Amino acid sequence: MTPAPLGQTGLLVTRVGFGAMHFDGIDDEAEVGRLLNGVLDLGVTLIDTARGYGRSEERIGRHLHPRRAEFVLSTKLGYGVEGVPDWTYPCITQGVERALRLMRTDCIDIGHLHSCPLHVLQRGEVTEALAACVRAGKLRVAAYSGENAELAHALQDARFGSVQCSLSLADPASGAQIAATGKGVLAKRTLAGLAWAQPCRPAGFCEGQYWDRWQQLQLPDLGLPWPELALRWAAFTPGVSSVLIGTRSLARLGEGIAAIARGPLPGATLQALHGAHRQAGASSWPGLV
Repeated sequence: MTPAPLGQTGLLVTRVGFGAMHFDGIDDEAEVGRLLNGVLDLGVTLIDTARGYGRSEERIGRHLHPRRAEFVLSTKLGYGVEGVPDWTYPCITQGVERALRLMRTDCIDIGHLHSCPLHVLQRGEVTEALAACVRAGKLRVAAYSGENAELAHALQDARFGSVQCSLSLADPASGAQIAATGKGVLAKRTLAGLAWAQPCRPAGFCEGQYWDRWQQLQLPDLGLPWPELALRWAAFTPGVSSVLIGTRSLARLGEGIAAIARGPLPGATLQALHGAHRQAGASSWPGLV
């Protein structure tokens, strides 16, 4: 994969990134090391994690610090720092310091505010804390991860160079917001909880919503496997820089890379998907966090 610009940030990312949230339940450190190193060996140059992903940050530091120059490192902040309240200036600055230590790096490439509430964004304290970390050289890019009005706010704030948002066939709302903004865009949840593969409605909130929406779409067979269709649709949505694939399987990650390498979907397929979205009223579906 040839890396391409992440908006106007100066960073280069591959069209596929790795979402490092699914291996906290793996207790075998050798297996975790094989997974993380295997991601880089497949040519992926973007790894995305978060404070809330269990042991993810510490394990990235443990297993990948010798290869730090090979990838763009993204994490998420705003909560869970011992001794300080969530969503405050010190929570951001101390959270960055904590992440630097855990991931054994001098600088984090992308630091997101992780689903920060709108009223906190509007207050400005946490955004300025993130910007201060950029000025101090501890972050390269200040970013926001979230949906809806919060995403719209971040897209208008010049201090954010990049955003991360949910984007899938069952969650298309962010697509209209991210087009032609000039900011880098990382798309997550692109497989919509594999809604097409669930025999009945899942219990999880987002997964259940995705399942409901998938039933409303009533998509016909469009001649491609659903995972490939979903990934290619998201990856080539205007404005998207990279799609994050979260998995514990290097084989599945490789399949996703191969699917996206086949390029944008044919025009007729895109028209069919657009028609299904219009018929289902998808423009009124809120983005899911």
